[in-house]
Amino acid sequence: MNGSRPTVHPVEAPPLTNGNQNGPRMRMKDVQGMPGTPGGLALRVTQFVFGLISLCVMATTSDFRSVTAFCYLVIAVSLQILWSFSVAIVDVYALLVKRSLRKRIIVRLFAIGDGITSTLTFAAASASAGITVLIGNDLNKCSINHCSRFETATAMAFISWFAMTPSFLMNFWSLASQ
Repeated sequence: MNGSRPTVHPVEAPPLTNGNQNGPRMRMKDVQGMPGTPGGLALRVTQFVFGLISLCVMATTSDFRSVTAFCYLVIAVSLQILWSFSVAIVDVYALLVKRSLRKRIIVRLFAIGDGITSTLTFAAASASAGITVLIGNDLNKCSINHCSRFETATAMAFISWFAMTPSFLMNFWSLASQ
């Protein structure tokens, strides 16, 4: 019989290692936009400023209380302003003492808070935009209403939401990667 003969190739054994020779496990470097980074602080300040502008513009109109969507915008943006301001203070503290805000409980709190406030702000801005379009384009009653102020407040709320979305996504991503 003509059978094949196995060939043996010598293989070196892997080197013996202790668990600590590779060094301690390191966390991923903080990405700008996450809490406790200068990018995160910039996003919080942007959210705060545009939310405050939206609130001030809407509050200076005398008849925003007659439309439920505008009242909802004022309440949602007020909540978003408070949230952004409080998290900005935490970011400033973390930057001053050079601390990372990567603990699971903190990231979870920020992700939930950002998710709730961004959803409320987006819903309120969308509802206000619908009412603004109704008043301006469909009813043609901009002459007796403050259409430009309503549009400005709605646009500022959308810009605030655009600044909040990266914060939420960064926190959610950080929470999922832990």
